[in-house]
Amino acid sequence: MDAGAMTRVLVVDDQALVRQGIVTLLDLAGIEVVGQASDGGEAVERVAELRPDVVLLDLRMPRHDGIWALQTLRERGDETPVLVLTTFDDDALVLDALRAGARGYLLKDVTVDQLRRAVATLAEGGTLIAPAITDRLLRAIRSGPSPVGADAPAAQPLTARELEVLRLMAAGYGNREIAEGLFLAEGTVKNHVSAILLKLAARDRTNAVLRALHDGILG
Repeated sequence: MDAGAMTRVLVVDDQALVRQGIVTLLDLAGIEVVGQASDGGEAVERVAELRPDVVLLDLRMPRHDGIWALQTLRERGDETPVLVLTTFDDDALVLDALRAGARGYLLKDVTVDQLRRAVATLAEGGTLIAPAITDRLLRAIRSGPSPVGADAPAAQPLTARELEVLRLMAAGYGNREIAEGLFLAEGTVKNHVSAILLKLAARDRTNAVLRALHDGILG
C-alpha cells in the first residue's frame, strides 16, 4: 500500500449504532470508510466490490456471521486483511476467527488512537494478536490443536534474529517498522519472515504467531 494514500476501510456489524460509532472513530482518525455491511454475506459482496485495504468485522451477526465471512473470503483466495471487533467474552470466537484467517482483533470499546494504530498495522501487512491477548485465550491456543494442523512437520529452531523478528510480528509490526526497529533493510526483514513461515510450516504471519504461541516459542 502507498504510504501516502489514505487507508480505505469496510465496517461490518449488524448493529447500526455500533457501526456508526466505529465509522465516527475512523473519521476522527482520518481513515476513509468506503462502505458498511450488516452481515457476513453482505460483507463478502462488499469486499469484492469495493476492494478495501482493511475490513473491521463483527463476529456475532445473524444469517452469515463473521466466521462464515472469513472462511468464504479464504475459499475465494481473498487476502484482504481482516480485523475482528469483539467483546471481552468472545475468546472462543476470537480463536476461531484467527484460525479462519483474521489478522488480529480489537475490543469494541476501542479508542481513536488504538483504532488508528490497528488499522495502520493491518494495512502495512502486520498482525494484531499478542498485545491484546488474554490469559484465557492464550490457554485456549496452547491447549487446542496445532494451528498448522496435526500433520505439519515439527517446528525448526529459529535463529536469534528470526526470533526477534517473530516477536515484533506478534507485537503487530509490519515489515517496514521491523526494519526500522532492528536497523535492517526491509528486504532483509522479508527474507527473515519467509524463513520463519517455512520453519514453522505456517501459511501466513498470523498462523506463524499462533503456532509460536501454541508451541511456547514466544514464551
